[in-house]
Amino acid sequence: MDEGINVSVKLDGIPLILDHDVSLECYSGILSMLLNGAPLGEILHALVLKIEAQRIGTRASVLLLSEDGKRLLFGAAPHLPDNYNQAIHGVEIGPDVGSCGTAAFTGERVIVEDIANHPFWEKYKTIPLSAGLKSCWSEPIKDSHGKVLGTFAMYYDEVKSPTTQDLTLIAEAARLASLAIERSRSMEFQRLAVNIFDRLPLALVITNASNNVLYANRAFSQIVQPQALVSLEFNPALFLSPSEPHEVDMLFQHLAEGKMWQGELIGLRGNGEHFHLDLTVTVFREPHSTQNGFAWLFSDISERKKAAQLIKYQANNDSLTGLANRNALFRQIQELITADSLTPGFSFMLMDLDNFKQVNDTYGHDKGDMLLIQVVEQIKACLNDSIVFSRLGGDEFALILPGVVTQKELSQLAETINKQVYRRYELSKDKGVYSSVSIGIARFPEDALDLEQLLNCADQAMYISKANGRNRYHFFTEQMQQNAERIANLHTLLKQALDQKAFELYFQPIVNASTGLIVRAEVLLRWQHEGQFIPPAEFIPIAENSGLIVDIGRNVRRSVMETILEMQAQGWPISLAINVSTFEFWSHELQDEFCDSFADIIDDLGRVDFPYELITLEITESLLMKQHVHLIKVLNELRGRGVKIALDDFGTGYSSLSYLANFPIDQIKIDKSFIDRLEEGERHEALVEAIVRLSHALNLSVTAEGVENESQLRFVVANHIQEIQGYLFYKPMTKAAFFELLAKQA
Repeated sequence: MDEGINVSVKLDGIPLILDHDVSLECYSGILSMLLNGAPLGEILHALVLKIEAQRIGTRASVLLLSEDGKRLLFGAAPHLPDNYNQAIHGVEIGPDVGSCGTAAFTGERVIVEDIANHPFWEKYKTIPLSAGLKSCWSEPIKDSHGKVLGTFAMYYDEVKSPTTQDLTLIAEAARLASLAIERSRSMEFQRLAVNIFDRLPLALVITNASNNVLYANRAFSQIVQPQALVSLEFNPALFLSPSEPHEVDMLFQHLAEGKMWQGELIGLRGNGEHFHLDLTVTVFREPHSTQNGFAWLFSDISERKKAAQLIKYQANNDSLTGLANRNALFRQIQELITADSLTPGFSFMLMDLDNFKQVNDTYGHDKGDMLLIQVVEQIKACLNDSIVFSRLGGDEFALILPGVVTQKELSQLAETINKQVYRRYELSKDKGVYSSVSIGIARFPEDALDLEQLLNCADQAMYISKANGRNRYHFFTEQMQQNAERIANLHTLLKQALDQKAFELYFQPIVNASTGLIVRAEVLLRWQHEGQFIPPAEFIPIAENSGLIVDIGRNVRRSVMETILEMQAQGWPISLAINVSTFEFWSHELQDEFCDSFADIIDDLGRVDFPYELITLEITESLLMKQHVHLIKVLNELRGRGVKIALDDFGTGYSSLSYLANFPIDQIKIDKSFIDRLEEGERHEALVEAIVRLSHALNLSVTAEGVENESQLRFVVANHIQEIQGYLFYKPMTKAAFFELLAKQA
């Protein structure tokens, strides 16, 4: 029977609801006291304590109806105040006489959730309230014929409503109290006990010292189906499975010493089937007898065990693949580490599917799951039983290889996995994809001495595999660690540089191809730390990945706008171009924030208006690949104010002519790589010429980047490129040098 299941039976026509878990404990305890002839007061006291233990915060009470049926008398209430028990003792029952007086009078359950405001307690509420009692639920205790014997009540120091389990518990408590009271008042105890126990959803068999069956209830026959009952024998040594010999030995030792025993064992049904049972054995001795008797009370908990095993499986295994999950993997790694066996150690492989996100985004998550399952089968084919295979989540998998640390063995396995996994996977009749895995390998204790370090090392190695082309493996190296530490250090320094405004703007002039005059300048971010320049190619990706680029970008825009106002005051109407990171437009919120930042900066500068036409935003093709309607709206709003939009490094990404036609763009900047290759032949010249003609046809101005010699300049001028940027004219320079240059030009 499942744990927590409520079972309904009828006792002499009266419904008896038994909560399975509570019933076993309570009935076994009460049974023991009844069999040993304990006084009614002790039984009721024990019952109250057991019920209170089932519901923390409960203070229970049993009141007995007087012989004349008019008054309630104290029965048991170990945790209620003495003055309260004394006040209630002898109270007359009737309608509106608290919870218990009313329940005893009506014979019906009374639930009072709020004593202070309930009409039943109007005349008596000062007594419980002064004792800190705020709610009271009372169940009439009835005998087998329905006659009220008393009440069982549950008090709480808070306003409280009962749950279904609470109602089940109070009903069962009243039924147990009824059994105890009837037994003490009548010599018909045996008939009543048999009647009740025969209807229990728990198997009960009472035996003597010779294993002769004195009594067995129906549940015993239903659960056990014992062939031994034919001869009225119950042999525990044959009934209990020897699969747990220590527990069985402990059971018989306790019984030999006259002690009760409780625990879980495995039993054998009459048909030879094994099952799990929760067993309580009570030892008793009949008056005038020299031998002990035994009451075996047990329930079939096989389903509960199965449920527990399922829960354990789900807690330690991935639901999709059945592999060990992250928790199980980390636990096993920690066990290997704490085993303190540094020789030979173990290895850890971290594997990530290549381009898995594209599969999910293109074909859906169901097809992605199909791919994962198929890839797992391919990896399994490469492994032996000693290797722990786990799914960490998503498309990330891992292997633990106990005792395997040599580069040769690990390389052979990694190569085998790479070859085995790389293939076409059929996701449906008309859909198939190629997939592969990138692998990072770390070793304990060679590379790391704790779990976190091991994961970081393997992750760094896997990242290198991804960066170097995917479908390959890499071992962790000390250089990787140094690189990771430098990145972490730069991230910290970046935060400090941002707070301390340590960044500096450099300016690279852009000249008119015909006049050679400076018409615009690209603003470049420079950062010096301890006298050394940190390359933008190194710190910008860190700023982007950490999100610091948003604040850095805002500071750059403010400095640029301040510089434009300075130049305007000098009579230098020079436009400045600002590079915009894709991460500054990552979401709609960031896009709106970017757009609003200009007005906010103007307010901070105390200006009413601003010459937006002197600002050019340089964006990259990767930003346009998103093709978001909201992004187009933001760019159009900025253009509406006068801001120019330039497409930077055109031709180096996934270039598409649709960008030029569909997006709000004013300028094209031909990447330096195209200018560098002009001298390699006509094909490269033709490519640049085509870009220029197309741009002019779309009414877009063109800037050539990276012009460094006269030959390149002649080609650019001959192809009517309006603006030129490159070392042939100017290198990036400080603000002071740039202003000095503008002053000379003026």
